[in-house]
Amino acid sequence: MADPYKTLGVARTASEKEIKSAYRKLAKELHPDRNRDNPKAAERFSQVTNAYDLLSDAEKRSAFDRGEVDADGNPTNPFGGGFGGGGFSGARPRGTQGQAGFDTGDMDLGDLFEGLFGGGGGAQRGSGGFGGGGFGGRRPPPRPQKGADIHYRLSVPFVDAATRNDQRITMADGKTLSIKLPAGVEDGTQMRLKAKGQDGPGGKGDGLVMIEVDAHPFFQRNGDQIRMDLPLTIDEALHGAKVKCPTVDGPVMLTIKPGTDGGTVMRLKGKGWSTKTGKRGDQLVTLEVQMPDDPAELAKRLDGWKDDSNPRAKFGF
Repeated sequence: MADPYKTLGVARTASEKEIKSAYRKLAKELHPDRNRDNPKAAERFSQVTNAYDLLSDAEKRSAFDRGEVDADGNPTNPFGGGFGGGGFSGARPRGTQGQAGFDTGDMDLGDLFEGLFGGGGGAQRGSGGFGGGGFGGRRPPPRPQKGADIHYRLSVPFVDAATRNDQRITMADGKTLSIKLPAGVEDGTQMRLKAKGQDGPGGKGDGLVMIEVDAHPFFQRNGDQIRMDLPLTIDEALHGAKVKCPTVDGPVMLTIKPGTDGGTVMRLKGKGWSTKTGKRGDQLVTLEVQMPDDPAELAKRLDGWKDDSNPRAKFGF
């Protein structure tokens, strides 16, 4: 059973961000769609996915670090910690007597094990074992294996990812499914669709969907913010204007103050990326003052006028 930290190539002290980054890199490299002729890559992809599933869950990761579950998330102690550390809780070393190593006093061990393993007839004294439910008893039969997981890649438009619009995906059986994107979705996010994998004796496996967010021609994501540049004419910047500005929710009107400088940043509240809390970040709009397509007419109008200001005075020259 591989150590999930070693599988992802991260330290045991790795942050959530480092774990996610390592998984995203390996998942893209090993994805079955890119390694159709390499079955070992598909097997490694599954191992990487299982490791990320465990380490991305704070409770499971803590339990693994404490040794309470193994790399598959299964309990390592079938008795739930009742025999922690190699002795009965609260037992004291006898030191001089040494028969069993512990001072059990008048405790009847048979009665103790009967209570632990379900009562009447559970502990057969002198039989060398502790009955059907205790040590030396038969193990329960292994649970039937679930079917294999099926891996998918889903390309999501930038605007849909930012606003979490529902997406449709065609499954391996040809059926189309509508899925809701999780809060804080980003490039490399993996979604698990329960019982959407292959059939198996223990039921169906799951569908694992990796999200790939498409690039946008003028929007850029920066954390929970969306940034863009908005061109203005010299006339709009000089005299002020109301101009349309695109957002992922549709265009809005911006009021440009007279004398606005190029490089001014305007903030549109709640027009950014979906956060993990379900809220939205902001959109930051950088205003760019552009020269006209034909500057000759402007040059005529400014003939004889000179701007004597020093826009570079802050640099010390």
